[in-house]
Amino acid sequence: MITLRNIFLHADSEQRDVIAWRGHEITRIEGISDAVFALAITLLAVSMDVPKSFDELLVSLRGFVPFAVCFMLFFGIWSEQNQYFRRYGLHDEMTIKLNAMLLFAVLFFVYPLKFLFTILFKSFSEINGNQMQQLLFIFGGGFIVIRLLLGIMYWHANQRRAHLKLTDRESFETITYMYRNYSVAAVGLLSIFVAAIPIRYFLSLSGLSYVLIGFVSKSVIRKRKSRADKLFVLQGTATADAENEPAGEQITV
Repeated sequence: MITLRNIFLHADSEQRDVIAWRGHEITRIEGISDAVFALAITLLAVSMDVPKSFDELLVSLRGFVPFAVCFMLFFGIWSEQNQYFRRYGLHDEMTIKLNAMLLFAVLFFVYPLKFLFTILFKSFSEINGNQMQQLLFIFGGGFIVIRLLLGIMYWHANQRRAHLKLTDRESFETITYMYRNYSVAAVGLLSIFVAAIPIRYFLSLSGLSYVLIGFVSKSVIRKRKSRADKLFVLQGTATADAENEPAGEQITV
């Protein structure tokens, strides 16, 4: 049976990825992960009843907007987890524990996420300022935990670089993705700090803080790429010069 993971296995992204893909078989840990993500998406849609009239259909269609947003967020988490296992193919005890915590966080995240986006696309009249503040705390907490766990998984992969036979460049990129996830988690922390300010206006700013995710993520990748270009180009030049030097002479880099 063709699965999403099988499709990703044979995608062009393998050739474009700086980190060579070591996971080419679907493992049991990925199988249960897919089941948990499927359950999370089912929980998102479970309250959507079949409309019995055109008016009810219009009401249901409005409910599909927050569902679509939540679906894309969960698909993004799944995609990152899939990419991690494609890159490293790890299934040791530490990876299993970290992945289990990630799946638990995903299931915990379902209802707060759905409730938040339903409120955003409907009306704030159904929730008071204090409740909205608590909801943003819960949402931010779940968001931070998921991103921290993804970052720790990349940290663990780099700790296993000898076992995985990672090149220096692959190790560098692994640390880059670790930093990226930690930086994105910091956006969630910022949102919580802003929501904690006892002024209703800051609740809106707290939600808007997540717009920074794209900027923060791209900034980390861009900065690390610039550093990698300098580091590994210089390293490659030094290696090439050393190979061309006559025997007995040394080069100081």
